[in-house]
Amino acid sequence: MPAVGVGPGTHRRPLAVRMRPESVDELVGQQHLLGERAPLRRLIEGSGASSVLLYGPPGTGKTTMASLISRATGGRFEALSALSAGVKEVRAVIEVARRRLVHGQQTVLFIDEVHRFSKNQQDALLDAVENRIVLLVAATTENPSFAVVAPLLSRSLVLQLRSLTDQDIATVVNRAVTDGRGLGGAVTLSDEALEHLVAVAGGDARRALTALEATADGALRGSDTADVPELSVADVEAAVDQAAVRYDRDGDQHYDVTSAFIKSIRGSDVDAALHYLARMISAGEDPRFIARRLMIHASEDVGMADPTALTTAVAAAQVVQLVGMPEARLALAQATIHLATAPKSPSVIAGLGAALADVSAGRIGTVPSHLRDGHYRGAQDLGNAVGYQYPHDDPAGVLAQQYAPDPLVGRDYYEPTEHGFERELRPRVSKLREIVRGWRRERSERTK
Repeated sequence: MPAVGVGPGTHRRPLAVRMRPESVDELVGQQHLLGERAPLRRLIEGSGASSVLLYGPPGTGKTTMASLISRATGGRFEALSALSAGVKEVRAVIEVARRRLVHGQQTVLFIDEVHRFSKNQQDALLDAVENRIVLLVAATTENPSFAVVAPLLSRSLVLQLRSLTDQDIATVVNRAVTDGRGLGGAVTLSDEALEHLVAVAGGDARRALTALEATADGALRGSDTADVPELSVADVEAAVDQAAVRYDRDGDQHYDVTSAFIKSIRGSDVDAALHYLARMISAGEDPRFIARRLMIHASEDVGMADPTALTTAVAAAQVVQLVGMPEARLALAQATIHLATAPKSPSVIAGLGAALADVSAGRIGTVPSHLRDGHYRGAQDLGNAVGYQYPHDDPAGVLAQQYAPDPLVGRDYYEPTEHGFERELRPRVSKLREIVRGWRRERSERTK
């Protein structure tokens, strides 16, 4: 019994495309954005006029919602993919939209994967969005706060879509089995098969429908009777090579797993850290990205408590570059183990953060004259470099001298902890400060 849209020789569109909702009532999930008077519902129903950034993991309906919004506005729909479009294509669409607006026709510009646009490409959209030459509907799987330029963020309504629940996925699958646009009742599902499809989907409706279509196609190809076949767990497993890892390089799981990876290292749970590393490797994460996170973490959370941690992380990054995968995963694992088991200190990031805060607050001051550049004609006439004392001329290699600008004299940024190497470093830092800042005491005694 041939199914609608499946079976040998079919050339119909994919099941996930055929089952794309055609109205707001067919949308599954995202109820936090679709309630009465909610901004997304107003946009889809044609009563809103804001440009919008739809942010969420794959398979949650971003493209569907963009299509519904464009249909509701009654304007001309233009679609660009950030994977293939450049500034030239963006400006061409905007120019066409500008001419349409003269005749009272709105253009809805849908940009998929907007996070892949460069800063220049995103900047090219600003004027058109600001003046509503286009109604921008952009979709991204990455956090807009990191992936979209601030001016574009401020001109758009940012709506975060949530992963679909297991019940949402089950609803999508059951609808596809019975709906005429889908399989039209050509197959049925056992309860166990439905549960397995939901598990394989990992909150992604598109993935669930793709797995369902492959399973139904396989079952129908092997059916010699006119009876409606019931899909079993075995059928699903035969169609899907392996259960999908709940991680997507371009989605929320990318950030969630990365965050868990770093927090496990920070919390010194070496086993959890290796688990999350394995998930990233299994999902095909770029090993250079993992290496970068390890290098950052080596300074941010280990720091001077174990200065060799950064050396290990950098070495792992070099192995990734020079050797490549899969062998480089051993170096990444070694660096992960080193960082997870190392003593921890936030003193590096805390010290830099405090210094940056002072600079941002305007606590800067002028560079002391004896520290200024004296390598040009007339510099000494201005007092530059006059009176500078060369520390290596002192037997101890350190001497009393003002280095900080006047407003910051005595300001402590780096505070060593009692962890690891910093336990030894702490008294040395105190002694160095005492010697270096002794110039104030000497000056005070001279003025008495």
